[in-house]
Amino acid sequence: MALVVALLLRQPSPVGHWRSADGHDRYLAAYDEAFADLPEPERTRDVRTDFGVVRVYRFAGASTRTTPLVLLPGTASGTPVWADNLPSLLDVADVYALDLLGEPGRSVQERPIRDHGDQAAWLDQVLAALPEDAFHLVGLSIGGWTATNLVLHAPERVASLTLVDPVRVFADIPAGTAVRSLPASVPWLPRAWRDSFASYTAGGAPVEDVPVAEMIEAGMQGYAMRLPQPSLVPEEDLGRIDVPVLAIVAEESVMHDASRAVEVAERALQDGTVSLYEGASHAVNGEEPERIARDVAAFLPADR
Repeated sequence: MALVVALLLRQPSPVGHWRSADGHDRYLAAYDEAFADLPEPERTRDVRTDFGVVRVYRFAGASTRTTPLVLLPGTASGTPVWADNLPSLLDVADVYALDLLGEPGRSVQERPIRDHGDQAAWLDQVLAALPEDAFHLVGLSIGGWTATNLVLHAPERVASLTLVDPVRVFADIPAGTAVRSLPASVPWLPRAWRDSFASYTAGGAPVEDVPVAEMIEAGMQGYAMRLPQPSLVPEEDLGRIDVPVLAIVAEESVMHDASRAVEVAERALQDGTVSLYEGASHAVNGEEPERIARDVAAFLPADR
């Protein structure tokens, strides 16, 4: 009886964590397999912040630009999600890629992240630890929200934003997508449910035996996130952003109403370039890597 009471009263961990050692091992094996498709990083760092340790990779580019890109992945993924993008982005600039704190990856959360200010603080501390003074942020999905959130709280180190089909930045997640995501977030339900949702977000593309998809599935099943829910960015806050913004919106994305997202971005941003990718799904980074790199190159100043 005492054991039952103790189990009922115990407090869940306040930080993101792996549910089991086996789940962690499975994820790392999938991560490493997917990472093998990336170019060799020039340097790997673990940057300590007030909220935990953040894994950061640096990739040497072929451009003379002095301001590097910083890539922020989508939820439940990690740096390997950029496998299709890195070769062409390295023609644009040097690249840093990091694993989001509090998400599956090689970053390790140590203290609670309680609000959007904390979300911005850890990322700002990572940028402060890097040798450059300014950065072009490139955020995919929730990484786009993370980049936007940083600019709203601590814009000093941000030279520009590129938002690749960002979630909850220009439009909210449709109710149907939110409902379909619920079974995928329950770790003990069959894997087929998570694969079905992943395929749904990728426009119906098969996800079985795809290294990045294997990594994401292992993260969804094995990792317990303890992060504040990202809220839709108010239009008045978007209007306060005073750095250039490239907004890439996937026409067939299930994560928002694309026409609504384009309308809000064009109306609210002070210095915005909005590009609708016709026919693209939320997995647009893997569908259109060369086009994204061309658009980023055209968007950024040639000398920085």
